[in-house]
Amino acid sequence: MSTTTSPTTDRRVPPLGGFNPTVLGLELRRMLRNRRTLFFSLVFPAALFLSFGTQSDWDHSVGNGNVAAYVLVSMALYGAALIAASSGASVGAERALGWSRQLRLTPLHPAAYVVTKTLVALALGAVAITTVNLVGVVQGKPSMAVGTWLACGALTLLCVLVFAALGVFVGYLMPGENAMQVLGAGLAILAFLGNVFIPMDESSLVYRIAEWTPMFGVAEISRAPLTGDLAWGAVPNAVGWLVVFVVGAAWRMSRDTARV
Repeated sequence: MSTTTSPTTDRRVPPLGGFNPTVLGLELRRMLRNRRTLFFSLVFPAALFLSFGTQSDWDHSVGNGNVAAYVLVSMALYGAALIAASSGASVGAERALGWSRQLRLTPLHPAAYVVTKTLVALALGAVAITTVNLVGVVQGKPSMAVGTWLACGALTLLCVLVFAALGVFVGYLMPGENAMQVLGAGLAILAFLGNVFIPMDESSLVYRIAEWTPMFGVAEISRAPLTGDLAWGAVPNAVGWLVVFVVGAAWRMSRDTARV
C-alpha cells in the first residue's frame, strides 16, 4: 500500500527561516516605487521642518544647541515614525490582496517576514532622518556639534523600531487602507502629546498624561544628546511600548498564520 506525503510537511526549511538579502532588496525597492512612500520619506518631513522656519526664537540656546536644532530632531523623528509605521502597516494591504496567504504557502518563516519588514522600515526611517538633516544643513539655522548631530540621528533611528512594530501590529489588526488612516491621525495626536510639535507645561495635567504615551519616551531619547537631559521614565516608556507592540504584532500574526 502506498502512502502520500503532503508537500507542505516535506518542505525543507531554508536557512534563517528564508530571510536573505535578495528578499530584503526586493521589498525595499517595492516600497520605494510607491509615490506615497517617497512623499512621506523625502518631502513631508522636510516640509514640516521648513514650516517652522519663520520662528523668531530659533537662535535661542537649548542645551548643547539652539531651538532650530531642537525642532530639527523633533521633525526628523516624526517623519521617520510616519514612514516606518506606514511600511509596517503595509502587511494590512498585503493581507487584503492575498499576498500574505501566498507567502504562508512557502517555506518563509513568519519571523523572517517580520524581520524583513522591520529592516525596510528602518531603512526608510533613515532616509527620512537624513533628508531632514540635509535640509537643516542647507538652511544653516540649526546649531549643534557634529557629534551631537550624529548621536541624535542614531538614537532617532533606534527609536523608529517602536513605530515599525506599531505599524505591523495595526497592519495585522485592521484592513489595509484603514491601517494608515488610523496611524496617520494617531501619530499626529501622539506627536502633540510627545512634545514633538509644541512643548507642554511640565506642571500641567496633560503633561502627566503625555508621559505615558508612545511618542513621549522616544522624543526624549532622540533629543537627549542635544538637551543634555533625559526624563527618568523615557527609556522604560520606549521599551515598554516596543514590547507591547511587538507582542501585539506576534499575537495577531500567529492568529493569521493559524488559518493555513
